[in-house]
Amino acid sequence: MSGHSKWHSIKHKKAAADSKRGRIFTRLIREMTVAARTGGGDIDSNPRLRLVVNSAKAANMPAENIKRAIMRGTGELPGVSYEEANYEGYGPGGAAIFMRVLTDNRNRTVAEVRHILSKNGGNLGESGCVSWMFDRKGYFVVEKAAASEERLLDIVLSNGGDDMREDGDNYELFSVPESFEALKVALEAAGIPTAASEVSMVPQNYVKLEGKDAQTMLKLMEALEDQEDMQNVWANFDIDEAALQEAS
Repeated sequence: MSGHSKWHSIKHKKAAADSKRGRIFTRLIREMTVAARTGGGDIDSNPRLRLVVNSAKAANMPAENIKRAIMRGTGELPGVSYEEANYEGYGPGGAAIFMRVLTDNRNRTVAEVRHILSKNGGNLGESGCVSWMFDRKGYFVVEKAAASEERLLDIVLSNGGDDMREDGDNYELFSVPESFEALKVALEAAGIPTAASEVSMVPQNYVKLEGKDAQTMLKLMEALEDQEDMQNVWANFDIDEAALQEAS
């Protein structure tokens, strides 16, 4: 896949812009609130909460914001009650899209998601129409300049990882979800920075998009990411780096 770019590899490049818009804080606060509501406010006994708190700290979220989000989840502070939902659909060229939202109004959210898809060459599908094309995995992006292939592979295999792939200027590292935290800690201990790290829905196969389909797909993904209730968007497209540069 060298010379191409997939959404997993693309989106970490826009993380700084997301942070400036405040979108990343909003997502993390919602995730912390729901994680605390469903599993309690103790990060030592709630792996989901621990993961998102670590992400919030990495994004330089103030400790007071983290504390308040957890307290809203546990009911110690009043707050909006968010509901989790997954949506599935298709984009240009038949690319599969899997979306995860946290919303306080399902009807509003699904209507907005449907509108975004239809406006940008896609359509909303039935539950289960594309989820079978993705596997839930721990996922990391490490720039090639950050570490040698041999060193990374040794860390991956020694800490529950199950695959490592080249993607242009990056390495992609994969693990089962249960090993995500161990691999993350091992990379940090080795002083290897990650451009992206998350428990993700990883496509089993990719759809090559070119020309207008590639440009429209990128616009669609940006629009979905900017929808206020959207937590994560995953897709199985692959495009040329040249098309990405043209879009940016």
